[in-house]
Amino acid sequence: MILFHKATAGEIDELMGIRLEMLRVVNHMADCEMFDKILVECSRDYFLHGDQTTILATDGGKTIGCASISYISIMPTFDHPTGKRAHLMNVYTNNAYRRQGIGKKMVALLIEEAKERGCTEISLDATEQGRILYTQMGFVANESAMVLELRKK
Repeated sequence: MILFHKATAGEIDELMGIRLEMLRVVNHMADCEMFDKILVECSRDYFLHGDQTTILATDGGKTIGCASISYISIMPTFDHPTGKRAHLMNVYTNNAYRRQGIGKKMVALLIEEAKERGCTEISLDATEQGRILYTQMGFVANESAMVLELRKK
């Protein structure tokens, strides 16, 4: 039976394990490739101390999926009077468990939490594979956003 729950600090190893699995799959990394130490340390710290929620999906105690939402506050606007927004990320289900509604359930739980917290918008960066799910759940493409990347490439 698949179970869903909010990750706790005591599950940091399971959380990091499934996130690194997701990053390997999404970035087509070989199992022998090492992750940047800063990425791992900062991810661990964010999961422990950041304003976020992560849902874990488990099957018989094995972590088989994850989905995270990060909360941000900006200056209130007419469209977003609370100034509370969220960004959905790291939605991942292990390949052996796909097409069973696991990703949809995790995202639905996070959407409900974002509503309860007063968020007026949830953004995300979608892979081609994920676009179908997000469209089915009511997300729409937004052509108005612009980004300036400040990190070294």
